[in-house]
Amino acid sequence: MAANDPMSQFEIKRFLPIDFAGLDISFTNSSLAMIIASVVILFVMWPHNNGSKNHVPSKWQLMQEMFFCMINNLVTDIIGKEGKKFFPLIFSLFLFILSVNIMGMMPGVFTATSHIAVTGILSVLVLLLVVGTGIFRNGLGYFAHFAPKGVPFIMLLLIVPIEIISFMARPITLAVRLCGNMAAGHIVLKIFASFITMLGGAGLLSLLGILPFAVLIGLNALEFFVAFLQAYIFTTLTCIYLSESVVDSH
Repeated sequence: MAANDPMSQFEIKRFLPIDFAGLDISFTNSSLAMIIASVVILFVMWPHNNGSKNHVPSKWQLMQEMFFCMINNLVTDIIGKEGKKFFPLIFSLFLFILSVNIMGMMPGVFTATSHIAVTGILSVLVLLLVVGTGIFRNGLGYFAHFAPKGVPFIMLLLIVPIEIISFMARPITLAVRLCGNMAAGHIVLKIFASFITMLGGAGLLSLLGILPFAVLIGLNALEFFVAFLQAYIFTTLTCIYLSESVVDSH
């Protein structure tokens, strides 16, 4: 019965229990999935020309350039030329989220981005980067953007708390959006796959023909698209938040 439970796929399993000063830092299936994704990134993005003098790009190179140009254009369009400084981190963030999402579609591989702990850490990283950039470029004057110029003092008593709450909600929405979409998609796939299994057990699958399989294939294709889309949205919002810190310095 547990095998058909759509929530069982999100269970954290400890492969190597580790307790450090009261903190549980065990090596889990989530840790393994993120390590696998990181290795995949290194393999995919590593030069594959092998020193060849052939100027015709290989399929690997074309894929690398496609991802590189896509994120480079995104960073440049949103942040501007200043965004070049942040490109390596933003590009790495996109590749990591995309790889974890895609790897999670494979049987037996845990989807780390379906857990709020993982997406939350990534979101906090973005928040620290935004605040750190703002303070580095503007000093404590960075926080002045919570109090718009020209607004009467009495209105600031209302606007400043709203601005602060809105700003602090950004990492929460980033984390919940990514986590929620990945978890919801996997739950739907699990439920529909279990439904097809039940039809097969009841001997009804042959009567229904290939329709259930066609729908399942369509759902899988949609989930692959969502995996890419969520990585792209996370990266886009990161660029937007960073652009505000850069603009504030001018």
